[in-house]
Amino acid sequence: MRLQWRLIYSGARAIAAGRHVVLAGYPVFPVPGQPSDTLVLIQDSPCCGAHASLAPDRAVEIHADAAVAACAGPVRVEGVWQPLSGDAAGWRYRIRDARVTPIADPWEAAGLNRRRFLALGALSGLAACAAPGGTRPLPARQAVPTIDMHSHAGHINLGRAPVPPPFTPVAAPMRAGGMDVVCMAIVTDSSVDHIVETASGRRRIVAYRDPEPGEMAARGEAAFLRLHALMAEQGLRAVLDAPGLAAARAAGGGVIVAAEGADFLEGDVGRLRDAWQRHALRHLQLTHYRVNELGDIQTAPPVHGGLTDFGAEVIRECNRLGIVVDVAHGTQALVARAAAVSARPLVLSHTALSQRPSRYSRAISPAHARLIADTDGVIGIWPVAATFPSLAAMAGGMRAMADAVGVRHVGVGSDMLGLLGPSVLNSYRKLPLLARALLDAGFTEDEAALMLGGNYARVWAATIAA
Repeated sequence: MRLQWRLIYSGARAIAAGRHVVLAGYPVFPVPGQPSDTLVLIQDSPCCGAHASLAPDRAVEIHADAAVAACAGPVRVEGVWQPLSGDAAGWRYRIRDARVTPIADPWEAAGLNRRRFLALGALSGLAACAAPGGTRPLPARQAVPTIDMHSHAGHINLGRAPVPPPFTPVAAPMRAGGMDVVCMAIVTDSSVDHIVETASGRRRIVAYRDPEPGEMAARGEAAFLRLHALMAEQGLRAVLDAPGLAAARAAGGGVIVAAEGADFLEGDVGRLRDAWQRHALRHLQLTHYRVNELGDIQTAPPVHGGLTDFGAEVIRECNRLGIVVDVAHGTQALVARAAAVSARPLVLSHTALSQRPSRYSRAISPAHARLIADTDGVIGIWPVAATFPSLAAMAGGMRAMADAVGVRHVGVGSDMLGLLGPSVLNSYRKLPLLARALLDAGFTEDEAALMLGGNYARVWAATIAA
């Protein structure tokens, strides 16, 4: 029997004495750095033995069949389950005759079997993929890819500095943590905005000047080229169609080329088709930190009353070409018109739910969220530490959104390397820990698999079917 920590935390009533069990976790040794045949196993990595969470109901005593070399990483324990009563040291659970082996797979360290976990969220009946003569449903029990709906990983953005920073690893953390596909978003408007601090001490990004003619188009061209350079350097392939998404896992990681803000169009819808053809653009966020030609943004006073006519034209062209439409950063009025215009599901790639969002907040209300859900779209929850101080709290934020609009409409948008403050999901190596947090929050494995990628895959398939 493969144990989950939540069973132990709930009293281990489902685990019979004498049963052969397997449990993954982190070891705490009696003497740090010294081998021992008796140790304690806990769920999360301790900073040191003295600070480990050794509460009797949140730890398991291990009696190994041989001395175990001291290690700091996760281990796999296989042995016989033994509930304890009246133990002198206060322990409630023991695994005896145990074999202890180090593990490198982060999914196993999180107490999950990734292959089984991802195979559970079947997309049959939920999505369609392109096929000659029309569409067909995806095969039942097809493995669900994991997908980050919004990322700037690798330092792909040009930023405000004269020389962009060197690339940082993207592919290796993706493969280590099991992240199959990342929507990598270029940004063009950073040359016309800056960070300001409000009287309350809150930091905000605001536009301070209008761009020069051709400035946004030139920055868009440079940004797309930089993204493709990172992909070539790290062996990441562009995902172009439904079969490409399904093959991303086998290929060792894929990238959906995205843009955060359609400023590079500069009011010319013809540039959209050019980016689709030459740069493999397949995911377009209409607005960012500048009120542009497409519509209004959450973080500045409204100018257009929502989505402009040009914004509506861009959405229709995205529908025709097969480009996912992302309304993150747009006002509720923009989203309302976008939902009425689009013939395909919408995405709002990175945000959080709030019952009463403050002025200029990037959070959205339940009514705002339902506009996306009503298109059969997906809302990405982001890992801002100021909002969600832990992955467990982020899973709680996903629970709140699911309660408001349904599990079918919730996803993950990390905004990696794009946040003003700390992130609780600052590496794709932590994806298994988020998966475990979702299970601990009460989601089923099917539901968690959908939120970690299956829901976006459904929107992708419906969009690419165009």
